[in-house]
Amino acid sequence: MIEPVADTESVPAPAPRLSVGFALIKGGRPELVVQKLVELGIDDIRPFRSERSVVHWNAEKADKNQARLERVAREAVMQCRRVWLPTVHPVVDFGTVAALPAAARADRGGAAVSLSNPTVLVGPEGGWSDAERAVDLPVVGLSTAVLRAETAAIAAAALLATIRDLSA
Repeated sequence: MIEPVADTESVPAPAPRLSVGFALIKGGRPELVVQKLVELGIDDIRPFRSERSVVHWNAEKADKNQARLERVAREAVMQCRRVWLPTVHPVVDFGTVAALPAAARADRGGAAVSLSNPTVLVGPEGGWSDAERAVDLPVVGLSTAVLRAETAAIAAAALLATIRDLSA
């Protein structure tokens, strides 16, 4: 057993828990998104399949990528010296993340991000489908500009984390 070499301190978990869901994106960008979400203080990272997702992972590839994204999250926690390790959830479909309590869909023209919806869902590179837009979710705006999928996820995290930090 390793003995502490200095006094230890108990740090409460941040509240409320913040969550960003992002549609699968191509290349190494999921790793970038996870790394930045961790650095910004997101507690639950939720990759999902969207109707217009360019990337489609079969079960084997999803498991392999899940392990890789968890590893990226652990490394990012160590790099930024966070106390709490976030949860990188398995890839699910849009309906599953849309059913999360207090979830909001990010889209242009939406309301301001707030802690009343601490879960923000960011769409795919091809944008939300009509069916996804028809799901009864609050809509939040991240920018007046059209953002790349990875930029939108990082922007959602920055906004949520800043609001939580300022309200503490």
